[in-house]
Amino acid sequence: MTCQGAKVVLSLEAEAVSSLREGINFKKNPQDGKCYIIYKSEKDLKACKNQCKHQGGLFIKDIEDLGGRTVKCTKHNWKLNVSTMWYANPPDSFMQEELEVEVLEGGGLQLVELSPPDPWLQDPQDPLELQEGEATVTYFTHACMELQLGGRRIVFDPWLKGPAFARGWWLLHEPPADCLDRLCTADLIYISHMHSDHLSYPTLKVLSERRPDIPIYVGDTSRPVFWYLEQSQVKLTNINVVPFGVWQNIDEQLRFMILMDGVHPEMDTCIIVEYKGHMILNTVDCTRPNGGRLPHGVDLMMSDFAGGASGFPMTFHGGKYTEPWKAEFIKTERKKLLNYKAQLVKSLQPRIYCPFAGYFVEAHPSDSYIKDTNVKNSAEDLNALISKSAPGIRTWTPKPGAVLDLSLALRHTASSEAVTDPPAGAKIYKDSWDFDSYVDELNSAVSCEIFKHRSWIQVYYTWAGFKNYNLVLRVIETDDDFTPLTRGYDYLVDFQDLSFPTERPDREHAYIETRNRIGVMRFVVLNGLLWDDLYIGFQNRISRDPDIYHHKFWNHFQTELPVAGPDWDRFLQRVTPVLQPDAAEEERKDGGYCVLA
Repeated sequence: MTCQGAKVVLSLEAEAVSSLREGINFKKNPQDGKCYIIYKSEKDLKACKNQCKHQGGLFIKDIEDLGGRTVKCTKHNWKLNVSTMWYANPPDSFMQEELEVEVLEGGGLQLVELSPPDPWLQDPQDPLELQEGEATVTYFTHACMELQLGGRRIVFDPWLKGPAFARGWWLLHEPPADCLDRLCTADLIYISHMHSDHLSYPTLKVLSERRPDIPIYVGDTSRPVFWYLEQSQVKLTNINVVPFGVWQNIDEQLRFMILMDGVHPEMDTCIIVEYKGHMILNTVDCTRPNGGRLPHGVDLMMSDFAGGASGFPMTFHGGKYTEPWKAEFIKTERKKLLNYKAQLVKSLQPRIYCPFAGYFVEAHPSDSYIKDTNVKNSAEDLNALISKSAPGIRTWTPKPGAVLDLSLALRHTASSEAVTDPPAGAKIYKDSWDFDSYVDELNSAVSCEIFKHRSWIQVYYTWAGFKNYNLVLRVIETDDDFTPLTRGYDYLVDFQDLSFPTERPDREHAYIETRNRIGVMRFVVLNGLLWDDLYIGFQNRISRDPDIYHHKFWNHFQTELPVAGPDWDRFLQRVTPVLQPDAAEEERKDGGYCVLA
C-alpha cells in the first residue's frame, strides 16, 4: 500500500495572491485546466475544488447572495457557502472538503491536496458481528483510552501522572487505580503528538522502568514525536514511526491507520482503528484531521471539545485586554468551537460519539486567575447539542474507569447496559497533585551554573536560530506572581539582526514583552524545550505593540527549535570569568536591561 502524501494542485505567485478580492475568487490551473475556488476574508484564506459533491458540476457565483459567500452549481442549483464550506442548499447536508492553503515565503501560495484523500477505503473489510464483551473502550483520563479488541489491548495518549506544559496543566479526572499496571501490560500504545498532555514523560518514565520494550506507534511527522527522548533519559526501545495513510496490521482482524492534521502536519496526528470491519475514529487535537476528509458512519468517534488550550487571551494584558473583553472573547470562541464540533459530528454521522481530551485543570494555586478566567466547554453541553441536532447519534460522556461495550451499544443504541460506570465510591475528580516535587524540579534550573554568565542569552538565541525578522522581544524573569525579580534577567533581543541592545531601536519595529516565571523559563532554556511550556502552560504574561500575532516567531519557538539542545557543557568550558550569582545585578546597565559584551 502506498503511503499518503501531499500534492500541490495550484500555485499562485505573490502578485496573483495580492490581486485576490475579498470574498469568492475562481482560479484555474493552466497546466491541467482544473478549477478551484479561493475565499478571502480578513481572517484567512479558504480553498476547495470547483466541483459540486452531488454530480460534479461546476460552481458559479450566486447572484442572489448579496454577502458574496455562496456559489451555485450549474447542474442542479446546489449552493455552497464557501466561507464555511457547508452546503446551503440542500441545508444541513454536506460539507465540502477543503484544500490546504500554504502561504509561501515572498507572498505566494499553494493549494495542497492529500493523496490518496480517503486511504481507509483501500482494502475494505465487511463488518462482522461482535459478541458482548469482545470490543470495549475504557476511559482513563483526559485523552487516555484503553481499547480491548478481541485479545488485544491498545492505549491512547497515556498522561496518567504529573503535570503537562511545565506546571500549567494538571489532570482533572482521577484515573483508575490500576491504570499504570494496565498501561504496562498493553499490547501497544499510540501517541498522537508531542504535547505533554499526550506524550507525558512522567508517565513514560514509569513505563520505561517496568516495560521499556512495549510497542509504541507514532506518525511520521516532520517534528519527531519523540524528539526529546534521549535528553529525557527515559529508556524506551520499541518506538515505531509509521507512514500516514497506511493500514498497520496487528493480526487478521485488527489494524490501524495514522493520519496527519491538515493545519499542523508537522506535529499533529489522528488514528483510525478497525476491528472486524468496525471503525473507531480518534481525531484527538487535530484542527483539520486528514485535511477535513474523514470516514462517515464509523462505529465510534472521539474528539476534543473543551477549548482553552492556549495562553490567548488569558495571559495577555494592556490595550484591549480588559477582563470584560477577555470574558466575552472566551465565551464567543467556546460557543463557536461547540457548534463546530456538533456540526462536524452531525456531518460524519458516527453511531456513537465521545468527547474527550479536554479534561485538564489549572490546579496550582498560583494559577487561580487562569483557572477562573479560562472557562471551558463541558462534554455534557456538546452532547446535548449533538442529541438535539442529530438524535440518531448516541453520545457518551465518560467517567474515569467507565467502560463502553461496543457490541451492546451498536445493537441497542439507547440501552444503558452498554456502559458500565466506575465502581460506587470511585473518585472521579482529583483533589491532590503533588505540586511540590514537580515545581521543585523546574525551579532547580534557577541556580544552574550557566545563568551566572550573562552571555548565555546570546548563546541561547543563536542556537534557537530565529532571525531576519523585524521583531524586538523583551524577556523579564519574574516570581510566581509575575513580579520582576531584582536579580532576574531583563533583556532585549532584536531578531532583525539577532543583536542584544540595551534599549529599543529607533527604527519602526514590532515589539513583544513577555514576563516569564523564572523557574520555567530557565528550565526551558537549559533543556532546549519548546516554548509551549511557557505559552500553552500559562507561565508568562504578554503584551505586544502593535497588537498582532507573529506566526513566524511563535511557530519557530513552538515547533521549529533545533532537536538537539544547546551545548551548555561547551559553553561553560569557554566562558570566562565565572560570575557569582549576585554579580549579575552589578552588571546591569541602562534601564534595567542586561547588557551583553
